Amino acid sequence: MKKKLIVGNWKMNGGLQANAELLAGIRQGLPAALQCGVGVAVPAVYLAQVQALVQDSPIALGVQDVSQHEKGAYTGEVSAAMLQEFGVRYALVGHSERRQYHGETDADVAHKAQAALAKGITPVVCVGETLAEREAGQTEAVVKRQLAAVIQHVGHCVSELVVAYEPVWAIGTGKTASPEQAQQVHAVLRAQLAAATQQADRVPLLYGGSMNAANAAQLLAQPDIDGGLIGGASLKAADFLQIIAAAQ
Repeated sequence: MKKKLIVGNWKMNGGLQANAELLAGIRQGLPAALQCGVGVAVPAVYLAQVQALVQDSPIALGVQDVSQHEKGAYTGEVSAAMLQEFGVRYALVGHSERRQYHGETDADVAHKAQAALAKGITPVVCVGETLAEREAGQTEAVVKRQLAAVIQHVGHCVSELVVAYEPVWAIGTGKTASPEQAQQVHAVLRAQLAAATQQADRVPLLYGGSMNAANAAQLLAQPDIDGGLIGGASLKAADFLQIIAAAQ
């Protein structure tokens, strides 16, 4: 059976002392025989600190964005090569907040995924629909369009992706897709990946819409939900550890 994967997305939260306390709590509480993958996607300014804090632990280092450009006059951007030097394992691409607030297009997300892959970093490709799109019956079309752009661009590297389904209406709102709703979309994504690669089963499909300590076990029990992309609950060691326990 494929190992589950739990990745915390700290978003624009953290501080030197808070980061140290949070990661100390997580490390202390991790099961001795950890059966799932664990990562934290941190603000880029904390990469060096967190790299040191997770050293000699099973916690993988992740970031929340990556530039689609290799280098050059792109003020404020951080390249995959720079991230590689810090031992970054995962890079979120296409998070709904990047799409909404920074105007990222499906093509931008595809290029970012390719840039990460080229440096040995696993892109966590985020897809999801807004409430208006769900109510209009467009959920399946939206997520398939978003994922198709990446599949077409990365070619034979599709099996190296992680995909996170994050219904936009369930992010930071306290609303969560029911396990059945989430599974329905995950099944669509799994079928789309299966049409693109014979190794579709290698691609972890994470759920990323307000997964928390209370609902994680039920969501993770679904056949096509292979883990979680955790927002607010990843900022509290006890909550994050409960989600990890549910993924064991």
